[in-house]
Amino acid sequence: MGQIFYKCFVSTKRAIYFFTALQKIKMETQAIMVLKPGQGAGIQAIPLPKLHADWVLVDTKAIALNPSDWKKIDGGGADLGSRVGCDYAGVVREVGQNVTAFKKGDRIGAFVHGADRTNHDNGAFAQVIIAKAAVQFQIPDNISFEAASTMGVAVVTVGQALYKSLGLPLPSAPAESPFPILIHAASTSIGMYGIQFAKASGLQVVATSSPHNFDLLKSLGADAVFDYHSPSCAADIKKYTQNQLKYSWDCMATGAEMCAAAMTNTGKCFYSTVNPLPMKSMAALRKANRNVDIPRFTMGYDACGDAYMFMGKMVPPKPDEMEFARNFIEISRGLLAAEVVKPIQFSVNQTGEGLEGALKGLDELRAGKVSGKKLVYTL
Repeated sequence: MGQIFYKCFVSTKRAIYFFTALQKIKMETQAIMVLKPGQGAGIQAIPLPKLHADWVLVDTKAIALNPSDWKKIDGGGADLGSRVGCDYAGVVREVGQNVTAFKKGDRIGAFVHGADRTNHDNGAFAQVIIAKAAVQFQIPDNISFEAASTMGVAVVTVGQALYKSLGLPLPSAPAESPFPILIHAASTSIGMYGIQFAKASGLQVVATSSPHNFDLLKSLGADAVFDYHSPSCAADIKKYTQNQLKYSWDCMATGAEMCAAAMTNTGKCFYSTVNPLPMKSMAALRKANRNVDIPRFTMGYDACGDAYMFMGKMVPPKPDEMEFARNFIEISRGLLAAEVVKPIQFSVNQTGEGLEGALKGLDELRAGKVSGKKLVYTL
């Protein structure tokens, strides 16, 4: 009898141990985290992020890399313990008490504010993440998790730049007659999506890139592509557009002078970019074309509608940016479902699966080895 009791006791103890271990696993997630200064980022087991009222908890299925991910790690733009990453796709695990647009089990995508200094739980490169519901979208049935993971940052940035900043006609109300828009550094992910949205808006798209990406950009809808390494690039664009170019979007904040020189000198014209311009670039832009209006720049993080830290300063919430992004994401979802806008080129698990592969992929981006495609990793 004693032997039976002992065996039952041991079995029960083991069951409790395994149950406790299983519960612990369920309460933890693997994530790419910012480590101590000089140590970059690494994978750590951490508690599940806290779910807020206007957010959703998501089981991540795929993530995609952006240059901003490694730049935040390397450039001191993130705190120790911050979770890295912006682009993802996954399945809703739980919804906050104020969320009505999503339910458990929905396929979801878009972006989150990776390496957020005001909320260290914020970041896409983890098995389980939180995301602000207002700027997420339900993935159309014709779009895979891998493809959807390439869209978040790009779609929000395109909306901010082409439509809120430059004021171009939305795809839902396209231009009655085409007029030119210059997209500089168009082989970036935002540029490749930008080409498609601009064409959906009825515009004539002029793009710049390295020559090896010319055919790719034309396949996406670009009417003409020019080599941004060419010293005659601006003059060639000006000739092609017959001095009628009034709008340009710089996808890398590296082409201010070239864009200005390519635009018309017969009336006001408009330049927007993805980062604030240094004084040197601002001066070069002014010298190249005095008709350019005050340069505009956009920040994708504004779309989340929360305060955040940028370059050592607190940026206040911008509810208008969040509302615009919410509406534009809904327009975009319709275009994706109708295949008017299609996923850009991407490579899945090029440097290995999961978070380990993603860490190696960030090294590929650092080294400038990625062009004309997104690196995507499955979790």
